[in-house]
Amino acid sequence: MKQITVSQEKLNEVLKDMENLITHVSSLFDQDEIVKKRILDIQKNPTIGKSESELDSYLKKRLKN
Repeated sequence: MKQITVSQEKLNEVLKDMENLITHVSSLFDQDEIVKKRILDIQKNPTIGKSESELDSYLKKRLKN
């Protein structure tokens, strides 16, 4: 196998580019899928998209009636 010489500057550029790519790929696969799944869940059942305080106020109103 041949040996090659790479300057520290070029190596750092490549490493930085790789870190950026890994971050982007990770973000695409993890976050987007999680968000898409959550949106579909909320569309199927809108009540799960409500916040805890919204649900609390709804229950309080319901108890009063």
